Amino acid sequence: MENSNNKIQFFEDSKIRALWDNNAEKWWFSVVDIVGVLTDQPDYTKVRNYWKWLKNKLLEEGSQLVSNTNQLKMLAADGKMYLTDVADTEQILRLIQSIPSKKAEPFKLWLAKVGSERIDEAIDPELSIDRAIQNYRRLGYSENWINQRIKSIEVRKALTDEWDKAGVKQGMEYAFLTDLMYKTWAGMNTRQYKNFKGLTKENLRDNMTNVELILNMLAEASATELSQKAEPQDLKESAQVAVSGAEVAKDARKSLEKRGGEVLSKKNAKQIGKRTLFLENNNETPTTKNLNIQENN
Repeated sequence: MENSNNKIQFFEDSKIRALWDNNAEKWWFSVVDIVGVLTDQPDYTKVRNYWKWLKNKLLEEGSQLVSNTNQLKMLAADGKMYLTDVADTEQILRLIQSIPSKKAEPFKLWLAKVGSERIDEAIDPELSIDRAIQNYRRLGYSENWINQRIKSIEVRKALTDEWDKAGVKQGMEYAFLTDLMYKTWAGMNTRQYKNFKGLTKENLRDNMTNVELILNMLAEASATELSQKAEPQDLKESAQVAVSGAEVAKDARKSLEKRGGEVLSKKNAKQIGKRTLFLENNNETPTTKNLNIQENN
């Protein structure tokens, strides 16, 4: 696992140790620090004992939360590095539900709201698109950009349908083909592209300019068209088609650049949108911090 240096995140006035996993693109948080905040207990020894008791209780209940908890070296108060129980965001949200705490109540209410929204969207998928449009508007994107972004979701879905027919598995194999296409038309894989734009976990397409979105759609639409004719039967054949489709966008990119146009931009959502929202307003919910449309990678 490739980590950044130890970081300190703040929850109200409390410090929470965290590590960014560059490969998995997610944060790992110190469980003891989180427990200390939720129990409002400043004594480290008492917090550690509480976490030890809670782990045993959760194990007895058959919870997978504890068995999935990892350990990483984090900086302690004495300036030394010690192995510390850590959990990712999903695990922390599950942990929050296991601890009676006034500070946890807003998160529990938010989880219930999000769960209700996901059920509604499963019944009527159009709701997720409508919600995405409203979120993009709230984040300050132009109507032209929003139209391109929503269209890109449709184009992406058509391509992943082709991958499904070829027996390509979601997850690692989807990510492999996506990396291959970015590398072909943009000269960078997904991680390199994100680094170029100064991103960590954010959705790359949410941080593309209109031109970048259009060229990426051209790559994916071309790959879809070629796949429908070639009818690939496995990952290897799908990869060949993906490269061919991405080469169409690469040619377009080179042609535009030759004429003085700018394609690959370091601009991200902060520059593309008119404004950026943060969780500084108590009336905002956590969903406004990072817009995250579920797309197959």
